[in-house]
Amino acid sequence: MTKIIPVTLVFTAFSLFSCTSGKRNESETTPTNDQPETWMLLLAGSTLDQWQMYSQDSIKGWSLIDGELHASGAGWDAGEDIITKETFANFDLSLEWKVAPENSSGIFFYVQNNSDQPIYESAPEYQVMDDKGWPQQMMPNQYTAANYAMHAPVGAEVKPAGEWNTTRITVNYPHVEHWLNGVKVVEYDFGSEDWENRKASGKWADVPNYGKAKSGHIGLQNAGKVVYRNLKIREL
Repeated sequence: MTKIIPVTLVFTAFSLFSCTSGKRNESETTPTNDQPETWMLLLAGSTLDQWQMYSQDSIKGWSLIDGELHASGAGWDAGEDIITKETFANFDLSLEWKVAPENSSGIFFYVQNNSDQPIYESAPEYQVMDDKGWPQQMMPNQYTAANYAMHAPVGAEVKPAGEWNTTRITVNYPHVEHWLNGVKVVEYDFGSEDWENRKASGKWADVPNYGKAKSGHIGLQNAGKVVYRNLKIREL
């Protein structure tokens, strides 16, 4: 685990771009492990010095504009996904995102930088997409805030394309929580009987190392046109 440097976050309002199963505790609207706010900013400054391409060299397909990270929409298998240079084990990750109509992306953690497989086979994924405008019917565990192809979100209220959503992912191994706009919508435990049954009967049945890592990089998928901002992480 790479040491995280505490930084105090100052939020700045940014302009919008023009493209514009889990359990939920009904009483919870913020993560229960919300400690004093000492964070590491993942989009500090005007460069992407804290990021690298997944299994490639120089960054392409991404641009940092006024603190907002824009993806070009290259596609799922275009090989233009990015990951943090640092690795993390137990953490609290917070960020905002908005997606163009009929577009999608994904937020990954515990990414293993392995050129032999696409990023979505390397690590668990918090799904990001235009739920309301997506042109095809999806499985419940493929919509926004899902543990992609594993756990469907419960009570998720995603905002329309072009509007900012807030995501939070907390991992205290083996326990994981997905939050969307202040509500916990997914939780699960790596290695539990439920996890193993879902893996064995689903999309990742033939990916033997899926979900086996206990630390790794944070990753962002350049599948569709999406904008991220206010990315911050802290160690738990």
